[in-house]
Amino acid sequence: MVDSRRAAPSGPPPGLLGGVRAAVAILSAAVAAAVGVLGVVSVRVARRVVTPAVRVADTRILAVDPVAQTITLSRTDDTVLPGRYGLFTAGDTGYLKLGSVLDEDALGVKRKLLTHVPPGAGVAPDAAFSGWYYERPEELHLPFSSELIGSGVGPCPAWLFPADTSDEAPETWVIQIHGRGTTRSECLRAVPVFRALGITSLVVSYRNDGEAPRSRTGTYALGATEWRDVDAAVGFARRRGAQRIILMGWSMGGAIALQVSLNSPHRQVISGLILESPVIDWRIVLNYQAKMMGLPAPVTGLALGALASEWTTPLTRTGGPIPFDQLDVVARAGELRHPILILHSDDDGFVPSDASHDLVVARPDLVELIVFDVARHTKLWNYDQERWSTAIRTWLGRHGLSLDVDASRPDDGEGGTSELSGGSSDAGS
Repeated sequence: MVDSRRAAPSGPPPGLLGGVRAAVAILSAAVAAAVGVLGVVSVRVARRVVTPAVRVADTRILAVDPVAQTITLSRTDDTVLPGRYGLFTAGDTGYLKLGSVLDEDALGVKRKLLTHVPPGAGVAPDAAFSGWYYERPEELHLPFSSELIGSGVGPCPAWLFPADTSDEAPETWVIQIHGRGTTRSECLRAVPVFRALGITSLVVSYRNDGEAPRSRTGTYALGATEWRDVDAAVGFARRRGAQRIILMGWSMGGAIALQVSLNSPHRQVISGLILESPVIDWRIVLNYQAKMMGLPAPVTGLALGALASEWTTPLTRTGGPIPFDQLDVVARAGELRHPILILHSDDDGFVPSDASHDLVVARPDLVELIVFDVARHTKLWNYDQERWSTAIRTWLGRHGLSLDVDASRPDDGEGGTSELSGGSSDAGS
């Protein structure tokens, strides 16, 4: 008798197997596409980090009153700050100096104009808020000369402000180093403080900042190559008679100053560093900024990896990997040899103060941190000029780096008068 029953199939039905294969193929393609998108976005982020920034309008001008000489700006974290600031504008007005806050509401902030705006002046609505205050060296009403400092990329422009002192005084110089996306005008605020203390100021430029020559790639190395241009300025100062040199760096200029102090063959003449809102560990800064931009963590990780890798340099256009370990001065704290004063606001908003606090913990024997609140990024002088100047004068005096001058001597650079409206006198220390 023939058994009419058939054996059960040993595998999944052909239709189901084909469906699984199709789903796997679709999923693989989706994953590959997602990885590709992440890669493209990460490269774009990496390029943005090292590409010299163009000034971006971040403020709207809502009204100008030429009779009362006031200006009303859109309300932002910066435009509500007390103190004196600058405003880059389009149209007929150019760069404006801003005074104290006169009135504010949920939408706008009215401030006093310290630059005269005539009736009928054309003022475009888009503007950029600035902590520079001084745009040109002539505004300080101090003697200065324009210099060229030879470096590996060519002659770098600098301003030299001689000290107000006798020939017998010690030749102490401060070299001022501006931050990322700005120029040496950022540093002009500090010149009168040092001049009043018998210190010569050399305000320098460095490769790819828009004033100094361009490197082959035209991109930043975040301090890893720029320090060589500043080191050339140290050599310039020595040839001009400097016996002791202070490095003062603002934001990325702080990272550059630290690299000079760690790597310079002139280390023996460097007497100390003053760092304003400094970058001390780039990975902390870039991770913070990525979170502020709402970037997913994988994108940030890939971007940092791309910047640090040799094989991705054709994509990032850096010309070489960014040595993040070398630029992490908290990790290299044991190599530091010079006293350091850090001025940083805990609500910086751009370069978090975490690494500044970490460096104090790592080297309490060398590093002193003066903590501000409210002042935000590189605007500590603007917010509380008196406290900022006093901190520098005190630190210089304690380390024997300034003349014994009257601490009350004016250092404003505009006839000794200053508008200190609203500055915090009891911010954290």
